Formats: sequence, structure tokens, C-alpha cells
Amino acid sequence: MPPISEKNQQTLPTRVSGPTRRVFLTGSAAAVGAVGGGLATPAGAAFIGGPLDQGEDWPDGPGTANGPQAPDAELRAILADVDEKNVRAIVEKLVSFGTRHTLSSQDDPKRGIGAARDWIYSELSRYSAPSEGRMTVEKQSFVQPVSNRIPAPTTITNVIATLHGSENSKRTYVVSGHYDSRVTDVMNSTSDAPGADDDASGVAVAMELARVMATRKPEATIVFAAVAGEEQGLYGSTHMAQTFKDAGTDIQGMFTDDIVGSSTADDGTRDPFSVRLFAEGVPTDETEAEANTRRSVGGENDSPARQLARFVTEVADNNQTGMHVRVIYRRDRYLRGGDQIPYLERGYPAARFTEPNENFAHQHQDVRVEKGQQFGDLPRFCDFAYIARVAKVNGAALWSLANGPGTPKDVGINTANLTNDTELSWAANTEADLARYEVVWRPTIQDDWTNVIDAGTATRKVVDLSKDNVFFGVRAVDRTGHRSPVAFPVPKSS
Repeated sequence: MPPISEKNQQTLPTRVSGPTRRVFLTGSAAAVGAVGGGLATPAGAAFIGGPLDQGEDWPDGPGTANGPQAPDAELRAILADVDEKNVRAIVEKLVSFGTRHTLSSQDDPKRGIGAARDWIYSELSRYSAPSEGRMTVEKQSFVQPVSNRIPAPTTITNVIATLHGSENSKRTYVVSGHYDSRVTDVMNSTSDAPGADDDASGVAVAMELARVMATRKPEATIVFAAVAGEEQGLYGSTHMAQTFKDAGTDIQGMFTDDIVGSSTADDGTRDPFSVRLFAEGVPTDETEAEANTRRSVGGENDSPARQLARFVTEVADNNQTGMHVRVIYRRDRYLRGGDQIPYLERGYPAARFTEPNENFAHQHQDVRVEKGQQFGDLPRFCDFAYIARVAKVNGAALWSLANGPGTPKDVGINTANLTNDTELSWAANTEADLARYEVVWRPTIQDDWTNVIDAGTATRKVVDLSKDNVFFGVRAVDRTGHRSPVAFPVPKSS
């Protein structure tokens, strides 16, 4: 396994040294002055890298260094239980149904999407048996009317296993893959469409995590889903997300795993120890008023999806998963989309896991040999050890989310007066084991949180640092050190 990123080797926070905001501002004014259009340097002083180089840490300020969250003993045991052999068996069984096209047979016991649906339901039900009722399994069916790529009313079924949390709250986290498949012609429902990588691999991630976690007792609810209708237009995930929305479910994080089966690119090079995580910047559901605020104060890089992605890097990019999480700052790939989008459209934080380098000859292709090259999404092109590691990344993220505090709500930054201090406020979390809150901040040119300030148990904190120069956020921490994702503040006039 390659070395893990330098950031995640750090285990103990260190004090961030340097001048306070006021000392920096005073010192900088004295040190640099405009003289005849140039810059004057005080006696004995030297500038490094040019007269305007203030260093990558500018502005300096209070707090300790932000670092990774180490996995606890239960999470380490969960990750150790992820089994590559089970992952392979799931992928190969799904491929054995010939085609899983959304418009294929729903009542043939051996071939088509109906056979795949029933097998997934049977397997998840088997996993849930020892859960003492904590895990429930359902077929969530609906009729999709005639619409794009749906020529006649069609029943679409999501298969969902829900591991109910121990808290009295609706806080929920979701992981899904899509079990439908396709070939070159998206309307061809009869030809073999093995769909090993796209997306039996993602279904295998969700199902294997359901198996491993079925007997565990998370604080929040975790949903493991195999959805259909993705290739025809994200129909299954759209219905599922809207069902959550209608029920008032508090979805605080959603991951779709779509095309996570191969570590080999089209040129034969391999990257078996990293996975991409696509996370949008400007929120899909942003209103015009919210857009005006964002344009005024920033926040293009601070959507709920980006905060979720930052959390994943802190808990899942480490030696326990054996993987690097490569966050991609966009909603999805060019000309593509996935099952995270319906959740984003409804205001839920969501992101997409995808392998580092895709081979398009093994996606959406008729199975054939052409000029000596094998086309088609076949199991032989999957790296099952890689899929298992992707499952560990998902598992580390989901378990850390479900057993830490919820993301703070109603986080605001006081903009009633022009001051060089920053006052933040937020609503109190309801978790019984809540220990404290932390204010995090970073220079505006940094893409991740650099500094942490202990805010205690209060729901208000004044920081001796100007909100004009940095970005702030707030997160919650429980008594065992589990953190929540960061909430980005919105301006408040009181």
C-alpha cells in the first residue's frame, strides 16, 4: 500500500504559533509602505519569495491545527469484516441475470431486473435476520409514467435495508448503488448487459456494508439501498429522495457508489489505492436570495456537499481503509450524472464515489470483440480487492457520521456591526453524549479547515479574528471525540 497522505499522519494537534490578528495588522503596516510606487523594507528585514510574500499561512490566528479523526475500536472491527470474497460473489451473481435493464422482464425468475430485484431483497433479508429487528428490508415500488427513456408505464423498485438508530431522531445517512444496467442502446432491454462495474460494484459496496453492520447499534439511522431506473434517468433515486423529503427525514449525508469496480485506466495504468469523491460547490437547490448572499460573502467552496467530502477525508483517508480519497470539486463528471443529484436537488448533502480512471470500453457497451479488443462491462475487468477498499471508505464515513453528533444547525455569523472580531452562534445539538463545539477556520485560499478553536458547551463564540479575512465553520464533538461535519455560517444581523 502506498504511503498515506502527510496530513493524515498527524495525530496530535499542535499550537498554531504567530502573531494575533492585531499584532499582524500593526506589524504589517509598519513593515511595508509605499514609497515612490515601490516597497520600503525596514532595516535588517528580508522578504522571502518576493516583497509581497506573506506566507501560505496568512492570516495567522488562534487555535490548534486541524487533523484527522482516528477510527475507534468498533470501526476498526467493522472495516476488518469487509470481505473481498463477498464483494466478488455479489457482483458475479448480479451479472448472472443476463440483463438488469429497467425495461427488462420483471417476472422471469432467472433473467432480467425482476430476478435481480428479488435476489437482492432475499440477501438483504438474510443479512437482517440476526439484527433483532434493528434492520428492516423493503421493496419500494412505484409506477413511472411515460417519460424520457420510459416508453410505457413501468414499475421501478428500489430495494432498501434500513438499520435503525438508537437515537430518538430522524437523523439518517444513506449509501446506494444502482442495480439496473444497459448496453450501447439505452432502450435495448433484451441484449446481455452484465453491468459489472456500472453498477454491480456500487451495489456490492452497499450490500456488503449492510451485511457487516446489520448486528451493530449506530446512534443514527443508516440506509443501504440498491436503486433502479438510474440509466433511464435517475428515476429510482428521485423517488427515494422525494419519499424521504415527504416524510421530513433529516438526511445529513448521502453517498452513491457508481462505477467503483476497477483500478485500471484505458491505457492500462493502475491506481488501486485511491477513489474519487465528487462534491458540488454552489448548491443545486440554491435560491436567488442565497445566491446573493454567497456572492457577497463567499462560500462557493463551502456547500454542505463540500463539508461532507471534507469529513470523509478526515475519517476515511488512512491506513485502516488503505485508500486516498481524491475530492473532485464538481457535482459529477462531464456529460454524466448520478444518484446523488436527486438528493442535492432536495437540499440534502450528497456526493458520488467513482473509480480514479474509467475505461469507457467497459461501460454502456454491447458485449463484443472488435479489432481484437474486448468491449463490455464484464466481471473480468473488475478489481474486487479495490471494491472492498472502496467499501471500507464508505463504511468509515457512514459509521463515523452515524456515531458522531449531528451537523450543527442554524449556524450564523453576526454582521450587525463592523468589527474586527467574529461572533458565531448556533442552535444546540440534542445528543445526550455531546461534549462541546468547535469553531474551525481557514485562510480563504485554503481548501480545507486548518485551525480549531474549542468553543465549550455554549452556543455562541467570539473569535479574535476578522471574518473578512478567513472562512469559519462550526462542528460538534461527543464525549468519545467523534466529530460532526462542519456547518458553514450564514450572515445574521443579531
